Amino acid sequence: MSIISLVLVLFAATAVLRLLADRSGIPLPTLLVLGGLGVAFIPGLPRLSLDPEAIFLIFIPPLLYWAALRTSWRELRRNLRAITLLAVWLVLVTMAAVAVVAHALIPALPWAVCFLLGAIVSPPDAIAVTASTRDLSLPRDLLAILEGESLANDATALIAYQVALAAAVTGTFSLPHATVELLLAVGGGVGVGLATGWCVGWIRQHMDRSSVVENTVSLLSPFIAYLPANALGCSGVLAVVTMGLYLGRLGARVVGARTRLQGVAMWEVLTFLLEGLIFIFIGLELPQVVQALEPGEIWRLVEVSVAVAAAMIVTRIAWALPGAFLPRWIDRHLRHNPDTTYPPWGNVLFTGWAGIRGGDSLVIALALPYLGAHGTALPGRNAVIFITFVVILITLVVQGLTLAPAVRLLGIVGGDEEENEERHARTASIRAGIDRLDGFVAEGGAVGEKAEELRSMTSRKLIARDVTQASPADLLGMRLAVIAAQREAVIAMRDRNEISDSVMNRLQREFDHEEVLLSQRYGERSVRPEPDS
Repeated sequence: MSIISLVLVLFAATAVLRLLADRSGIPLPTLLVLGGLGVAFIPGLPRLSLDPEAIFLIFIPPLLYWAALRTSWRELRRNLRAITLLAVWLVLVTMAAVAVVAHALIPALPWAVCFLLGAIVSPPDAIAVTASTRDLSLPRDLLAILEGESLANDATALIAYQVALAAAVTGTFSLPHATVELLLAVGGGVGVGLATGWCVGWIRQHMDRSSVVENTVSLLSPFIAYLPANALGCSGVLAVVTMGLYLGRLGARVVGARTRLQGVAMWEVLTFLLEGLIFIFIGLELPQVVQALEPGEIWRLVEVSVAVAAAMIVTRIAWALPGAFLPRWIDRHLRHNPDTTYPPWGNVLFTGWAGIRGGDSLVIALALPYLGAHGTALPGRNAVIFITFVVILITLVVQGLTLAPAVRLLGIVGGDEEENEERHARTASIRAGIDRLDGFVAEGGAVGEKAEELRSMTSRKLIARDVTQASPADLLGMRLAVIAAQREAVIAMRDRNEISDSVMNRLQREFDHEEVLLSQRYGERSVRPEPDS
């Protein structure tokens, strides 16, 4: 079997596992990692050797970009303290705890490599957490904390990983030098992300409407941010995340309906395939890693992996409880803020349990260089990859399969905030559409008569398909104007933090579908979104 044929088979296997996950109710990441483990033992498969740097470049920027693009600014701001405690400080604490456990159990492993392992396995994975909690009824703030943490912690872990990697490769470590590098990496990454995000946004706002071309630019956007930042010695990860957050906020007004519908479908398929292939690639790599280990070392490393996973879980739960209650106690008693409320303890405990590791850790582990200081082999590389795989397997299988029972056991009930916001947004959008039609009614004549009829139907939440007496051009123009007014009203509500980004996206998708269908019915017409007012 050729490499190309193998990759095609892996694409098919990823799709089959998705179907099995939908049918069985098992979280998809759990099935993917088990499927990857099964593929590893199929005899006769060719070895799929990939350059670690190529793996990192191909997988990390697109996955981070799409996650950032869908992240809500409002939810990030509202839960910023909780997300920061988890995404920055917990990652560093977990990295240290893992390093201590690993070095205690494997004294021959250098401290720099132990910290490398800690940086690799410390961040929960955005895709794994989202996919594992997608069908659970969770409160919005709890979901926002888990998703926001999973997005931001990659940047923290990867910067720590780069510092530890430099120490492992060069054999030296300087705290002042590492601190300066950290500040430059963070500041430079954010700066490059904002600059490239502004450039991409300006180009997309002024370019001709072409869905294929625009989505090609979208596909290239994470690399437009990552490569310059990486070349300048800044954090390419933070550059990608910053660009994604910036364009996610801007895109509602600069992207057309047809382009947005096509782009969402494109990114969903792409991220699904990339995430699926990560787990299968590690399965294909595992036999080579096992063969490189010393006889009898495998079971020892399994014991170490279990201890590392236990240290991660205990550290996370021990951090989540005081991290959630102590700052609120300080706000209430020391800052005299009686309105401060404590979160339900079940939500906090679930947050501590839901730290699932996934594809990002696998990619980072595979990206470890083969050579360390003075051109010698990097000590413990195969052991780090093996431990990473086992840790991910434990979190995905043990924690992933127990999330739903944990929700029931802890009595966690999802709120109806988004339902109320969606009803409010729909009402406001209909009123905005009616106000826009009032302008056509005021014009009088045949157009005014049909606009009055359309106004009446809009107020009854009916579709304009029965209004057939006006000319197609008049009818299309009026209905597109109504959709534009409705869309702008919903975006304005998002900007005022009255509704979440997810509510806006749901309504916007409906507007997009209606706009595309109307254009197809009454004649193809490229419609640029109205400029930001």
